[in-house]
Amino acid sequence: MDDTSGTAAVHFDFSGVRVLVTGGTRGIGAAIAAGFHAAGAQVLITGSAPDAAGYEALPPHAGYLQLRLSERGDIQAVAASAGRIDVLVNNAGGTGGAFTPYDFDTAVSVNLNAVFHLTEGLADALAGSRVRGGASVVNLASEMSLFGSPYFYGYGAAKAAIVQLTRSFCVSLAPRGIRVNAVLPGSIPTPMTNPFAEDPGVHKMVCDATPLARWGEPREIADAVMFLASPAASFVSGHTLVVDGGYSIMK
Repeated sequence: MDDTSGTAAVHFDFSGVRVLVTGGTRGIGAAIAAGFHAAGAQVLITGSAPDAAGYEALPPHAGYLQLRLSERGDIQAVAASAGRIDVLVNNAGGTGGAFTPYDFDTAVSVNLNAVFHLTEGLADALAGSRVRGGASVVNLASEMSLFGSPYFYGYGAAKAAIVQLTRSFCVSLAPRGIRVNAVLPGSIPTPMTNPFAEDPGVHKMVCDATPLARWGEPREIADAVMFLASPAASFVSGHTLVVDGGYSIMK
């Protein structure tokens, strides 16, 4: 590893591995897609627009599939057309906007139900993987998996349920050679969280409450996802890896 900017650059080899990253058009998802691509993987990403032309910039050389998380038909279409998949990263989700949360039912549909149905739909493809370390599913949870919020009831409930869903899939998919883990990001500047990250008071509050005294970077979440998907984690399944600079320890 080398360290030139205060955080380590971790190097993985995913040559010949086919990866699907949902919500890979921006933020943490784009960093995950770019990280896998840089490590040699063939990467597919999803977004809500009809095609890749709907985005100004996408991770390099990534294939694109439309996936509107509340549309069961889109989920079925992605599962049917994705082809061979060795790694599934269930990253896509959202609150509906920083200050305009989804209603409860939509939040659960987008952040929980879609993860269940897509993982189920791709189980056969994942079971056919022959990559070293086995096929892998990595789900993205949230700090709201751990803490209550007076604003985002559905999002928090759904993300907490992602942790339990990860454990359940760990048990049910293990006989098919599929590992299932989750990553719980801390405070990371993304298009969804920028209204908070760019607020000086909120930014300082998070730094003061975090032992490492800073916000994280999207690529630090990408490194955690790539570790869990790699042969280095071949005996890790059903685990939720918290990547928050120690913030949750202080709460």
